[in-house]
This record gives sequence, structure tokens and C-alpha cells, in this order.
Amino acid sequence: MEDSSESTNSLASNLIGTEIANLYGFIDRDNVHGLNLAVPEDAKAIIKPWDERDSTARYADSGVDDQIILHIPFTQNVRLKSVLLKLGRGEVTPRHLRIYANHPTIVDFADAETTTPQLNISLLEGETGVVEYPFRVAAFANITSLSLFFSDSVGGDVSRIYYVGFKGDAKSQQRDVTSKLEVPAPMRPMRPS
Repeated sequence: MEDSSESTNSLASNLIGTEIANLYGFIDRDNVHGLNLAVPEDAKAIIKPWDERDSTARYADSGVDDQIILHIPFTQNVRLKSVLLKLGRGEVTPRHLRIYANHPTIVDFADAETTTPQLNISLLEGETGVVEYPFRVAAFANITSLSLFFSDSVGGDVSRIYYVGFKGDAKSQQRDVTSKLEVPAPMRPMRPS
């Protein structure tokens, strides 16, 4: 008999019959960083493998107010299908998420406020597990980095995030080196008869 947690994990990591996968392995975790976090290193702590998604031991809290910006680069171009979030409950639940794709100029909150995001999401409140928010694939087809702007917590003072993940697929940048390039020989000029 198959272990139910094992089958759930395999379904989440790679959906049967598709190329959609959990993109944890393609996140450049060393360069993930956040703004307005109580502990700056916590930005990396919430980028967890799928099997740690429900853990509440590591999380990121906002610092001065309820706004958080997370910058998440990828190690290669990816096509994103959805974002996976486990958020704090009650007063620390952020209610709004703005997503900026391939936007390296968003370095602070003023930039985020004046830049149009690729996607605005109203986040669900009261959820205890990981929630998947799907994307319009065309808008997220060739992504090198994302900036996630969380705001508007229920209590208005602090936002808390336990887990951030993504589903999609990697865009291969490698060429097939075994294939041969065939170039036709030049034609001989025709001689007048």
C-alpha cells in the first residue's frame, strides 16, 4: 500500500501527465532577499522544499509595518503556473499581494507603489495550509525574477509568511550539442556555353 503523504508529495512536486513541477530547485536561494523584515535573513527561510511547506518553525514577520517585499531570482528562465503560499493566520494575515515579474528596478516600497504589477491578488483569509494562486501563463512565460509585495494585514501592524513556492517548468537554455549543423555546399557558378 502506498503511503498517502508520499503520494501527495509526488503529486505536488510533479503533476502526473504534465511538465508542471515545484520550482524549488530553480530558485536562487542565496540571492533571495526581503525588505521590511523583522529579521532580514528570514526571506531565505520561507523558501522551503515542498516537504517542509507546512512547518511553522521558520517564518518571516514584517518589521516596521505590515508591508513586505520579497525579491526571488531564479537560476534559469522559468514559466510560472502558480504561486504557493502559507500565510500567518488571524491578525498577521496579509490580504493583498502584488507580483512584479522581471522588474529589477523595484528596490523599495516607493518603486512598488508607482509601478504597475503583472498581477494583483486578493489573498484568502483563515486558511491553515498552503494555498495555490494560479497565474495567466502568458504573463509569466519567461521569468528570471519576481518581486512579491505583501500588504494590508488583517491587524494592520504585522504580516507573517511561512512558505513561498512556485509551480511551473524550467525553460531550457541548453542546445543539443549532438545534432549536426548541415550547411549546403555553395553552388558552382554556371559558365556561359
